[in-house]
Amino acid sequence: MTSSNDPFPGPSPFPGPGAAPHAVPAAPGGAEPLRETPTLTPRAVLRSLPAARLRPARLLAWLPLLGFLCIVLAPPLNHDVAAVLNFSERWVAGERLYTDLIDVNPPLIFVLSAIPAAIAHWLPLVDGPQALLLCLLLLYAGVWRLCARLRAGRAEGPVEAAVLTVAVPLLCLVAGYDFGQREQIMAVLALPYLLLADLRVEGPRPSRRLVLATALLAGLGFALKPHFLAIPALVEGLVLLRRGPARAFRDPVPWTMAGVWLLYLASLPVLFPDYTGYVLPLVWDYYLDLGGLAWWQVVFGDKLGAAVALLLPLAAVAFLAPAFRRGRNGGTLAQSLALAGIGAIASAWAQHKGWSYHVLPVRMFAATLGLVLAARWLDGALSPARARLSAPALAAGAAFALAAYGVTGTESPWRQISYADSSAGRFAAWLRQQAQDERLLVLSPDIYPVYPALNYAGAQSTLRTMNLWLLQGVYERCPANGARYRETWEMSRAEFFVYRTVAEDFARTPPAAVLVSRNPGIPWCGSEFDFLAYFGRHPLFAETFRRYRPAGELAGYRLYLRED
Repeated sequence: MTSSNDPFPGPSPFPGPGAAPHAVPAAPGGAEPLRETPTLTPRAVLRSLPAARLRPARLLAWLPLLGFLCIVLAPPLNHDVAAVLNFSERWVAGERLYTDLIDVNPPLIFVLSAIPAAIAHWLPLVDGPQALLLCLLLLYAGVWRLCARLRAGRAEGPVEAAVLTVAVPLLCLVAGYDFGQREQIMAVLALPYLLLADLRVEGPRPSRRLVLATALLAGLGFALKPHFLAIPALVEGLVLLRRGPARAFRDPVPWTMAGVWLLYLASLPVLFPDYTGYVLPLVWDYYLDLGGLAWWQVVFGDKLGAAVALLLPLAAVAFLAPAFRRGRNGGTLAQSLALAGIGAIASAWAQHKGWSYHVLPVRMFAATLGLVLAARWLDGALSPARARLSAPALAAGAAFALAAYGVTGTESPWRQISYADSSAGRFAAWLRQQAQDERLLVLSPDIYPVYPALNYAGAQSTLRTMNLWLLQGVYERCPANGARYRETWEMSRAEFFVYRTVAEDFARTPPAAVLVSRNPGIPWCGSEFDFLAYFGRHPLFAETFRRYRPAGELAGYRLYLRED
């Protein structure tokens, strides 16, 4: 019996002596009801399995986890993750974020990336990429542990318990090359939150410390991008519907997350005034439409379209199948996963780029939903004894299925396997040879392969932006007068800022090398856009560049070294 102010109401999931067991899920299509499998805690389930049978299947189930651990530890580090890390290293070294370092990303990801940047700065034996991977793995180990603590009192059948035990850690790594992207971090930090949503509706109540830790982590994850807030909005709507307004509004979880978001929002004009006052207008004017797609191209593209085609039928089962429709017997977890996937679809659509990592949360939530639905169906379809005996093998099969889905249509492990012999890998080795631990002016529209090549070389870019996206934005259309380059009096404020600061910074503290891309990423307007010709019109740039000599070309990049 729970008190009237209990924020986690609901009947106990453990039938006592003489008590009625949980309702048995009905078979699809109105067939004969599925046989009942008693629900136990995950620990009790695993202890009830025969040790001799459990050991080989358990070892087999962890092989995909080991494989993906090798993938995320192998180079290359994701290019966007590497670029953010490089900016955070420059910030830790003394440059000012959003004044000397201009980027479209809100500050939270730089704050988090400053932790491994500081570790690499103070511990010479660890470089930036190694420190970042270490921090992420420790964070995800904490998420794994938190999920296990939340599941300790949750009613789960033998198959579901075994499947979730191997699936949760694998989900932390299955992103492969997109490991460390903000979407991946958010999706991993959302896993305990979705388990907690199930417990808030169905019980039993976790400890206050677990609730607070889960809400804080989820609040940070969803704060990484404003688009992510669609996910907790939908999930909290489900909890509100299931529990009723009176109990839902006394729940500390949504208020804790809202507190994190409000504190973060209030800190922006105080701690990062240049982001709100200067960077956001630039993002609005020049970045949002850069390389953007129409809504239908995003939704029906090969990446998001395939994920949507998997998620929506599974979501229909979660909400319409008799076993889950009432939100009992584990149905809330399945429905929360479905709504999280729908919120992730909205987030990917809002960003209108169609990039693989934008779709990653949809794929992760859809895969998890499929595993949960299948596991609960098997727990009902098999006899109790058969379910307990089959659980380890079924968990191993689920792990391999999740791993296969993780590599289907993605870049891993193929990019890691071929990186050393690829043009990007040779480019990184070339930079290590020519500019190890040096400062470089990088004139390029690209993030990859410049990053992570700079990270592996221990080099730092001197450009105030990660790449020349501002020039791409202002030259998205040809100048009206037909000229290839605008004169200074014709330039917008944003273009003149890039033109002036690149030249002045270059002349004030000349770097050891200049790296120039042959591909400008800017439309042809009578002739090709040439970065050296463009900036060479500035007297300071032209005078300083006379001290540099060509040192070679690789992968479409020309390298110039300074002659001291």
